[in-house]
Amino acid sequence: MSFYKNYKGRKCVIGYSFKGRAIVAFHVGSPFGRQYISTYAIHGREWITARLGIRHVKNPTEEGGWIIPLVNPDGALISQTKYPMWKANARGVDLNVNFDADWGSGRLNTRVRGASDCIGDAPFSESESLALANFTAKIRPYVTFSFHTKGGEIYWEFDGRGDEGGARILAQSTGYAVKKIVGSAGGYKDWCIQKLGIPAYTIECGADSLSHPITRLSALKNCYNILQYFTSNYEK
Repeated sequence: MSFYKNYKGRKCVIGYSFKGRAIVAFHVGSPFGRQYISTYAIHGREWITARLGIRHVKNPTEEGGWIIPLVNPDGALISQTKYPMWKANARGVDLNVNFDADWGSGRLNTRVRGASDCIGDAPFSESESLALANFTAKIRPYVTFSFHTKGGEIYWEFDGRGDEGGARILAQSTGYAVKKIVGSAGGYKDWCIQKLGIPAYTIECGADSLSHPITRLSALKNCYNILQYFTSNYEK
């Protein structure tokens, strides 16, 4: 939390994890005009993306946006200290299948709590996913980004909707492949597209040859300047 305390710009706590850890957001760029939301580390074992989020805070875009570096602080700690491959939150629920977008219909979904894939008791049953949804509804961004690891791919579509053009811009910045993902539901990206009607993108940072959990920020270097490139080139 030292970075949060020392940050001089606009900032806020959007909610708390199951274990009571703050989920913080930093505003960058202009306070006027359209705003974006960029999220990181919704999966515990992908905690390296939180460091990418801090890098994006330190190298802000001119266009305004909110950066949420660590959506799942409990899960990140579990991955770093006990179970390296842990994706879920401290209640054993995978936050990225807990959103109200065809909830529970994913190919790998389960109601059994554990390291991954558990959908929870209901959409937004988890404090972390509910906090992110409420904050998103409050900000009403024109686009959202979800940074994950790994694979070097960009997902842009859900339920037959989405903006492939924005994904192509992200691909130009990163060299990643633009793909549709099938058999998945209940994610933050999915909810933004289906329920809010806005473009949303999942960026799977790092080469597929890497192993979870990735521990070197340099492995995500393709994504260092991705927000600057997108906001400078996306005109919708």
